[in-house]
Amino acid sequence: MANSYDVIVIGSGPGGYVTAIRSAQLGFKTAIVEREHLGGICLNWGCIPTKALLRTAEIKHFSEHAKDYGLKLNGSIEADIKDVVQRSRNVSARLNAGVGYLMKKNKIDVIWGEAKLTKAATDGGLGEIVVGKITKKIMQPQNPVPKGTLGEGTYQAKHIIVATGARPRTLPGIEPDGKLVWTYFEAMVPETMPKSIVVMGSGAIGIEFASFYRDMGAEVTVVEMMPQIMPVEDAEISAFARKQLEKKGIRILTEAKVSKIEKTSNSVTAHIDINGKTETITADRLISAVGVQGNIENIGLEALGVKTERGCVVIDEWGRTNVPGIYAIGDVAGAPMLAHKAEEEGVICVEHIAGLETAEPLDKKKIPGCTYCTPQVASVGLTEAKAKAAGYDIRVGHFSFSANGKAIAMGEDQGIVKTIFDKKTGQLLGAHMVGAEVTELIEGFVVAMNLETTEEELMHTVFPHPTLSEMMKESVLDAYGQVLNA
Repeated sequence: MANSYDVIVIGSGPGGYVTAIRSAQLGFKTAIVEREHLGGICLNWGCIPTKALLRTAEIKHFSEHAKDYGLKLNGSIEADIKDVVQRSRNVSARLNAGVGYLMKKNKIDVIWGEAKLTKAATDGGLGEIVVGKITKKIMQPQNPVPKGTLGEGTYQAKHIIVATGARPRTLPGIEPDGKLVWTYFEAMVPETMPKSIVVMGSGAIGIEFASFYRDMGAEVTVVEMMPQIMPVEDAEISAFARKQLEKKGIRILTEAKVSKIEKTSNSVTAHIDINGKTETITADRLISAVGVQGNIENIGLEALGVKTERGCVVIDEWGRTNVPGIYAIGDVAGAPMLAHKAEEEGVICVEHIAGLETAEPLDKKKIPGCTYCTPQVASVGLTEAKAKAAGYDIRVGHFSFSANGKAIAMGEDQGIVKTIFDKKTGQLLGAHMVGAEVTELIEGFVVAMNLETTEEELMHTVFPHPTLSEMMKESVLDAYGQVLNA
């Protein structure tokens, strides 16, 4: 049958399109279904365009501190928010086109529309989906559907992989309205620059937007329910990051909750419960960054009996659901909701389908997390608190950016590298960083953990000088009382 495939992937985000490519590489006839943008949230409205915005903010920040580098700039630095946003959108458009090229290169059929599972692959038969008209648009603006691609109809496959991603979670009474109360969609494309912002939530999304808008000149208040910002991070790293963010003028309220909001024509007042009292803050806009939830609704999961839990599809280590022939990967399959986790899950899923002996389940303890605020935060593995709670007797090493020649030369001498080892075996249990470019450095520790590298091997590794990476080795040395430059 013309509409019959070995593998159909629903959703073309990083997890979906990478899965489709690996599927095609393994010789499967493959199709991918998308209702809005190739590349999904990450390429179009998440990971990539936010980094373009943050790069602009970083350049603006350096320009305003040019005298610290012996430079004089004539005139003031002004940001044209329309041009700032357009640059971000152009970056996304370029990558979106790149995904389209990859689909053609790998001979993957792209089916445009909204997919619904209608039949599972039972008794060796084929599963089935029906692709209908696009009725709900999450991302704006809508890209035109390319000519010559597939659309509405019934499609069959032996293996159907759900990669529908996630969307912003909303709180009752504080629902985004697209004007005064924003999700990350609206925060990414402001028509004018707000003079003041309240950010509700201090995870990666909230803190990145807080950092961006503050560097662009807005007054920013962050409201977080937990005792620390970036709650998943090591407490010491979080506390250091908080001090640096507060130094740049961001007001941070922890153990606080936005209980209700009031709107005027062009401002929003947040009522914040903190320390048994209620404080009100009026700002131009409020960004709701209280997490995301999986896109599990209206795609036929319930009718086929696919098990879900807490808004996500339940899977095993190979991405299989409880229903034969139906799989799930990425955000829709649960935490951590990260693009690189989705990609790896998808590759593992389809390689297991192909029967590759090299396929191995994903070890979620070795998935790095990155927050691209200023200063950056990056981590992998167990925090100090979690390592202790797990019963490990640990060694902890630290090294400060203020003792690193490259960091000082860069004018970026505020930061920490922290490493955690099992005292008994020398196993690297976790690595946590805050400071310039740590999102680029963290992968060194991820590789070390995957190779089961011990402290002795890390201490005998030669790191280039002068680099920020030297701090990684120094942190290891510090854990064992051998630090050289501090």
